[in-house]
Amino acid sequence: MEIELEINGVEQTVEASKSDSLLDVLRRNGYTGAKRGCDTGACGFCTVHVDGEPVKSCVEPVTKVRDASIETIEGLGEQDDLHPVQQAFVDNTALQCGFCIPGMIMRATALLETNPDPTEQEVREALSDNLCRCTGYKKIVEAVLDAAERMDGGTVAADGGKAVEGNERVANSTECAVNDCDCMEGGQ
Repeated sequence: MEIELEINGVEQTVEASKSDSLLDVLRRNGYTGAKRGCDTGACGFCTVHVDGEPVKSCVEPVTKVRDASIETIEGLGEQDDLHPVQQAFVDNTALQCGFCIPGMIMRATALLETNPDPTEQEVREALSDNLCRCTGYKKIVEAVLDAAERMDGGTVAADGGKAVEGNERVANSTECAVNDCDCMEGGQ
C-alpha cells in the first residue's frame, strides 16, 4: 500500500505493508540515522519525532502515522551546519560508538523544545528511555545542558558558542592554563 508522510519537511508517498514499523519504512527510504537496536522499544536507538513528539519508531506502526509530520536526525542539521544539540554532542565528546546518539539527540531536542532550561535531573529523566552501552551518560547529560545554554536566546554563533546582544558573544571554551595566557582554548 502507499502511505503519505511528511519526512523532514518533504511530502512523500512511500510503499509499506500493514505490518511495517515506521523504522522499517524510514530505513528502506534512505533515512538510516534512526538505528535498529532491540525491535521492542526498549533501547531508544530508533527515536524520531512524530508531530513534534519523540517516538520509538521500531514499535510504531507506519499505518498509525499516516499523514503525520516525521523528523529524523537527518532533518536536524547538516555536516557543515549542525543543530545546536548535535554541535554540543560533538563539542562535549558525548559519544563513543555513536550507535545510540541519533536517538539521544532526538530525545534531547524534544526535551529542549518543551523545557529550554532543564536541570540535570530533568535531562536524566528525559533520556531514561534511551540506552547507551558505552558511556556512563555523564558526557551525554553535559552535552544536553550545554545545548540548552547555547539555545538560550535562540542564536548560536558559527563556532558553537552562544551569540549574545550586539556583536559580543560568549565562546563555548575554557580559559587556557598554558603559560598563564588568557586566550580561550579552541578559540586562539
